[in-house]
Amino acid sequence: MANSASGMHVSDECKLKFLELKAKRNYRFIVFKIDEKAQQVMIDMVGNPEETYDDFTKCMPENECRYAVYDFDFTTPENCQKSKIFFIAWSPDTSRVRSKMLYASSKDRFKRELDGIQVELQATDPSEMSLDIIKGRVNL
Repeated sequence: MANSASGMHVSDECKLKFLELKAKRNYRFIVFKIDEKAQQVMIDMVGNPEETYDDFTKCMPENECRYAVYDFDFTTPENCQKSKIFFIAWSPDTSRVRSKMLYASSKDRFKRELDGIQVELQATDPSEMSLDIIKGRVNL
């Protein structure tokens, strides 16, 4: 299994959509999944720019692992508009052990393909990626 994980391919669509999120802000979030048969990371779903953090968290499956990027807009205490791109590794306790291992062993390689991630979160249940945690990571 270690060999298959290290050889995980990232589809061009993943890279393209991420660039669109980063440069053009066409999306609020992107959820990625690993297609085990195809041995590649693929797009699971995308969120429109007007979608909220709640919309995003509802997209995360209860029993399956996912990777996600979220473009978080915020206002600093000095009243400056900013945004940070979060990478979230979602690995719920209820997901299959094989799936958790596959996502864990492929994460770093996948993250390297997405240039511009500013904050990383690892979450095993929704409380670990709450809006308060996100705000805390940007020092709000």
